[in-house]
Amino acid sequence: MTGPARTDRRARCPGPTYPGAVNDNSLRAALPDDGILVLTGAGVSTDSGIPDYRGPGSVPRNPMTFQQLVASEDAHRHYWARAHLGWATMRRAEPNDTHQTLAAWEREGRLTGLITQNIDGLHERAGHREVVDLHGRVDRVMCLDCGERSARAVLERRLAELNPGWTEQTVAYAPDGDAVLEHTESFRVAPCLRCGGRLKPDVVFFGESVAKPIVEHCFAMTERARALLVLGSSLHVMSGLRFVRRAAKIGTPVVIVNRGTTRGDDLATLKIDAGCAETLTGVDAGRVPA
Repeated sequence: MTGPARTDRRARCPGPTYPGAVNDNSLRAALPDDGILVLTGAGVSTDSGIPDYRGPGSVPRNPMTFQQLVASEDAHRHYWARAHLGWATMRRAEPNDTHQTLAAWEREGRLTGLITQNIDGLHERAGHREVVDLHGRVDRVMCLDCGERSARAVLERRLAELNPGWTEQTVAYAPDGDAVLEHTESFRVAPCLRCGGRLKPDVVFFGESVAKPIVEHCFAMTERARALLVLGSSLHVMSGLRFVRRAAKIGTPVVIVNRGTTRGDDLATLKIDAGCAETLTGVDAGRVPA
C-alpha cells in the first residue's frame, strides 16, 4: 500500500476542526494510506464497559498513588480489596469496534505502530500483534520485593479462596479495575508465592514513571511515523502528551479523535470531537482500497 510522499502529506492536511459532527472526508484527507502511529486512551475502551477518568459524565475519582500503596499494610489491603472486586469488570470486557478496526488496519499495513495508555489488554485480544503497553497490563502482577511476575488470574483464585463471598457485594466500578468500597478491614491479602512479599498489578500507578527504554522506543516510533492518530485520550498526563508534542515539533500531522477537549488540541492538525468507533467506521466506509 502506498501513499503520497511525507512532505506532500503534510502540505495537504487541513487546519484544525474543533467541536462538531464527524467529518469523514477531513479525517480521510488527514491520514496517509500507511505509516500511521496510533496512541489510544481510555475513551477507546469505554464502549467495552470499562469506566474512564475524564470522559463526559465521568464521576471524579482519586485513584490510589504508588506512594499511598506502599505506605502501610492497611493501604495495601484497601487497594487489593477493591481491586479484587474491580477485576470482574476488566475480565469480562470484550474488544469493541475500535479495537477491531485498528487490528484490521494493522493487517492491511496502514499502521507503523500502536501505543496504548490502557492497561486492559483489549488491543491484543482483538488480534493486534504489535502493541506498546505504555502503562503496563492489569492481567499481570509483580512482587515489589523480589520482582517476580505472574498471571493475575492465579492471584485472583488465591484471593477468592482467602475471601469467600467477597465478590458478591454490589458496588460501583471505577477506572483501571478499581471499585468503590470503604470498609476493607476484614480483607485478606495474598503474598508473593516466591518470597512472601507485597504484590501489585504490573501497571504504572499514578506517582510512578514509565520506564525510560519504553519512552525512548515510543519517541523513535513517533519520529518514523507519517501521522500520529490519537484516539480516546484527553492527553491529561504527560506520558502520552509528550509524543503529541514531539510529532508537532517535527512537523508530523497530529489527528485527535476524542469526546471533549484535550491538552493537545492546540497542536492538532485535525481535531474531531466525537466517539472513536463511529469515527473510524465512517472513515472505512468511504475509503477506496489501494
